[in-house]
Amino acid sequence: MTVARPPRTRAPVHEAAASSRGASQPQQEGPPDLRLVPPALAAWAAAALALDAPAHVVALACTAASLVAATLLIGARRRAPTSGGRRRGAPRPRRGLDMPSPVPLPDGGRALEPTPARPRGAVSRQRERKASPPAADRSPGAAPNAAPGAHRRPGTGEVHNVPRRQATSPQSTAAWRGRRTAGAVAAVLLCGAAAGTVAGLHGADVRRGPVPALAREYAEATAEVTVTGDPRLTRPRVRGAALAPASVVLEAEAGRVTGPGGTTTTTRAPVLVTVHPRAGKGRTAWLGLLPSTRLRVHGRLVPPLRDGDRIAAVVRVNGGGPPRVTVPPSAVQRLAGRLRAGLRTATDGLSPDARALLPALVVGDTSRVPPDLDEAFRATDMLHLMAVSGSNLTLVLALLTGPPQLAGRAERRGLAGALGIRLRTTALLGGGLTLAFVIVCRPDPSVLRAAACGLITLLALGTGRRRSLLPALAAAVLALVLYDPWLARSYGFLLSALATGALLTIAPGWSAALRRRGVPPRVAEALAAAAAAQAVCAPVVVAMAARVSLVAIPCKLIAEVAVAPATVLGFAALAAAAVVPPVAAWIAWSAGWPAGWIAQVARTGAALPGAEADWPDGWTGALLLAVVTLAVVLVGRRLLRHRLLCAVCALLVLLAVVRPAPLARIITGWPPPGWRMVACDVGQGDALVLAAGPGTAVVVDTGPEPRAVDRCLRSLGVVRIPLLVLTHFHADHVAGLTGALRGRAVGAIETTGLEEPPGQAEFVRHRARSAHVPVIAAVPGERRRFGPLSWEVVWPAPPPAPAGAEGPNDASVTLLVRTAGLTLLLLGDLEPPAQQALQTAHPILPEVDVLKVAHHGSAYQDPHLLRRLRPRLALISCGADNPYGHPSPRTIASLRAQGATVLRTDTDGPIAVIRDPGLRAVLGGHGGP
Repeated sequence: MTVARPPRTRAPVHEAAASSRGASQPQQEGPPDLRLVPPALAAWAAAALALDAPAHVVALACTAASLVAATLLIGARRRAPTSGGRRRGAPRPRRGLDMPSPVPLPDGGRALEPTPARPRGAVSRQRERKASPPAADRSPGAAPNAAPGAHRRPGTGEVHNVPRRQATSPQSTAAWRGRRTAGAVAAVLLCGAAAGTVAGLHGADVRRGPVPALAREYAEATAEVTVTGDPRLTRPRVRGAALAPASVVLEAEAGRVTGPGGTTTTTRAPVLVTVHPRAGKGRTAWLGLLPSTRLRVHGRLVPPLRDGDRIAAVVRVNGGGPPRVTVPPSAVQRLAGRLRAGLRTATDGLSPDARALLPALVVGDTSRVPPDLDEAFRATDMLHLMAVSGSNLTLVLALLTGPPQLAGRAERRGLAGALGIRLRTTALLGGGLTLAFVIVCRPDPSVLRAAACGLITLLALGTGRRRSLLPALAAAVLALVLYDPWLARSYGFLLSALATGALLTIAPGWSAALRRRGVPPRVAEALAAAAAAQAVCAPVVVAMAARVSLVAIPCKLIAEVAVAPATVLGFAALAAAAVVPPVAAWIAWSAGWPAGWIAQVARTGAALPGAEADWPDGWTGALLLAVVTLAVVLVGRRLLRHRLLCAVCALLVLLAVVRPAPLARIITGWPPPGWRMVACDVGQGDALVLAAGPGTAVVVDTGPEPRAVDRCLRSLGVVRIPLLVLTHFHADHVAGLTGALRGRAVGAIETTGLEEPPGQAEFVRHRARSAHVPVIAAVPGERRRFGPLSWEVVWPAPPPAPAGAEGPNDASVTLLVRTAGLTLLLLGDLEPPAQQALQTAHPILPEVDVLKVAHHGSAYQDPHLLRRLRPRLALISCGADNPYGHPSPRTIASLRAQGATVLRTDTDGPIAVIRDPGLRAVLGGHGGP
């Protein structure tokens, strides 16, 4: 007779494995260890609040927290029972057969009989055993009311294998729980008090001393400073019509300060040094400074822009000469600088994107990253790839220790396993490698977080303790906040900690859920990791940038396959550059392929019409996005059960990102059918688009910012620009040229003949050469036609310039445009003298349907010209809350007095002019269509 055996239940760790044979490394983890998380969060919050709080408030709060913690610990110690429920001071019972009678179990079950004394060896073996599994994992023969580790003997009611200590009474259990709770609360209070104290001292250092006092007086001083960070070149910014020159900015620490009266004071204050060096050797010398270099600078001290910054003052260095170095950098920093410079040299022969991106991927060197590539990475939320983080350090340590899950086993791999290096020696070598990693890659917030987690994990490896990453992350956060409290206010540190925490807590569960629904394991892990990191980091990004990336997750998944090869080969090129530069160049060439792939993914994702969506900024917007994300997660759990609904949702997201023109026009109403002209909302500047056929337009000016004009042209579906007219070379009309050229076929660029300012004129020529677009000068009386569009250049006049002309503004190219029976006059930035000369040069200038008001609607307008033109619609292109008062109320009143309808981009957003059948204007809404 055959007895059927019940099916054997597999352990969960084997059920979740991808292989039918189960997991190859069946290490079963219990619930996550969260004991260090509350102290770390308390320290973080206390440091963030105490940095700019009054000193007496910080002292009072920290003292109160310490006293409460001490009271809790003392009370818990007095109430704490010893083993077997014996209170402190009670006589210790003897071991053996004369022990007290059995103690009833907490639930009233059968008492456990005392166990006879065991030999010494048996006691030692019992102490060496690991803790027994929890009640849920007991074998079927376990006693239901027995303590952990107690089992009933098969076939009898006896209990054997009794733990070393007797069962505790309910009172003892409650006391133990109270003691544990008191200890946890005390730890939170003590960590918060310690972090608050350290943060208060750091904040006081910024607010006291001679440097803040001199800054409040805007005094000039001579200071000896020590460079603490890499110098960086700021991007030129548009300020009105001018382009602010690029400046070199570096963080430093002031050691000796000599004030206006000649008094020299020794101090220790963090400062931000800014200098406007002349292009060439002077700028190169400033950008080549290394941390630990000592300088002597003279300049004006000014307060920081925001209260609560970690700098005591901004030092604006006088002059643009080279830096005056008093003490060269340390040998370690010189070596790190040579390694970084060697990597840059090795990448010189690569394509522009790979040449810029590879040093950023490997060591966080973004000095070569152009603005358009940086914007593409921001639009796709892939900017973290340029910030060195834990993934870089993991790859470096994996070369030494092999895969992390095998690092503490006999079958470990890597160089340490191949050479037979002991675990403790491996941990020491890993620690040295981590410190070198921090020095070469610079101690940015993400680097410090990764290094702290790595050192804690290496410590566990060397001591043979269990490696648990969540406690390691909490301990790293706690240690770093105590070391540098300013990290508590760093967005980079916050994003790094959130992303790592999501990968450790959220991603495993999501990955398991995807695998249960048939997703391949590797795909499930990658998708869960990208989604978890995006879910927790997106609200923080919204608080800073007021936007949500809709292409972040797919772009990260597509780029992820190239990150590891590019990083590993990049580190190999970094190491080889110091020894064999030709080999380093060859390795860098190999790494350029995956680096170029990553850059192409970012550019392609950012170019999609729906790559980004506007969102409310600030912490209100962040909270709103967090609520929306939580709702999406809850709904998504149910949607995963229905493949049809999942497919429909995926299709909707795809349509929102791609935004086919017919569908977008139906949903948003923008652009309106039959549009003839659009005034783009580009801020304080001009950008006009004249329709010349399907996907084709003539563009007049590009505004001050590439992203804004590119977005406007993409919303209109413009892919071909037969002629791009730049009325004059002021920055608010030409600085956005890169955005107009991006991804479009441009026939020619037409400009005014007056090349002033020279810097902006050179910028236009340089961008045109890079895009292989010819630059031509506008000729007075020139007539052109393209499709339904025709225009005439009515200004500038041929030389000499008219009397009273005021430079570039009065040299603006002015166009008289005719399209679909409409007449439009685009005045550029003409001032009243040029407007009067225009009437003289063209005495039969006709009345117009649409007038682009000169100079953003400023008060300087010629009233005779406005009366002569009598426009039906007046368009004013200006930025919201601009400091120039544009448009002038007087100008608006004059236009309305002539019967014109006045529309402005700062309040109405982009404006489209159509003929349907008469003249009509359609507003795209403030902030864009």
